[in-house]
Amino acid sequence: MTSSRPTLLPILAISTTILVWATAFPAIKLALTQLEPLPLASIRYAIAALLAAIWLVWKRPARMPLPHFLLCAGCGIVGGAGYSVLLNIGQQTVAAGAASFLIKTESLWMATFAVVLLKERFPPIAWGGTLLCIIGIGLIASAQAGGLTLNSGAAFVLGAALCSATGFTVQRQLVSRYGALHVAAIMFVSAALALSPWLSQAIAQTGDASLAVQGWIGFLGIFPTAIGLVCWAYALGTFGVARAGNFLYLIAPIAMLIAWLIAGEPPKMSTVLGGMLLLAGVVIVNMRGKTVQTPVDVRTETPATDTAPLPTASIVSDQSVPQR
Repeated sequence: MTSSRPTLLPILAISTTILVWATAFPAIKLALTQLEPLPLASIRYAIAALLAAIWLVWKRPARMPLPHFLLCAGCGIVGGAGYSVLLNIGQQTVAAGAASFLIKTESLWMATFAVVLLKERFPPIAWGGTLLCIIGIGLIASAQAGGLTLNSGAAFVLGAALCSATGFTVQRQLVSRYGALHVAAIMFVSAALALSPWLSQAIAQTGDASLAVQGWIGFLGIFPTAIGLVCWAYALGTFGVARAGNFLYLIAPIAMLIAWLIAGEPPKMSTVLGGMLLLAGVVIVNMRGKTVQTPVDVRTETPATDTAPLPTASIVSDQSVPQR
């Protein structure tokens, strides 16, 4: 029995991560029935920021140098607040399952950043994967209200994926230096402050909401953020970046199934087919030329306080604090 514990706990951690991040999409859909997009994002990050503040007071990690702190705060504003607001707006008309697939285009955005900013090579097979992604996006968007027009829900979800990819790209090297929990705590507080103008409206709307919706709001603030992050950090430390990252491809199909069960959104065939093409394309793009993965440091204390340059790392590896 004792030999199974080191294997069981990481499996439980990664399973919890996948489940709570997948459930976030239908939970947002249900919460939006009684809250507006910006107030929902505001109260979600207010809850997460409260938990983050408690952690910061408890652990008292060493301060980041100001440039790194501002960079981390920027990640929270763009990759946290921006992501959540655009996703909430998009999910007003986009099905939860479809949104969970469209969010995976964040990997495609990150690969684009690698080519444009770091001049990484984009081989022909990666272009083939990109084509699959584009076809998948078109199929998914065709089943949503407004299709893929500029003001459509699908376009807002793709914008959320761009915000997420931007946050991932910037935060990755911070995580490798200061640890996932420290970076996430600052991001949550920064996102909450950016969304604070809508907090009073959020409190009023939450007070008028049903108990079920209030429960989903609490779930969004606690589980996909705090609990999901802790489990993700533990899983990264056990499985490593590449292996743990592969499990995240399960989120979209599971989100679609959960949305069918609890939000009454049966998946459309175009969404299923488009989602499979999109995921296949993302896998192909992410696997281009990868031979070595850098392990992630998930420590909760920071080992250094100087302002030395952050270590370089591949822009498309999964060393990041995902926002769901």
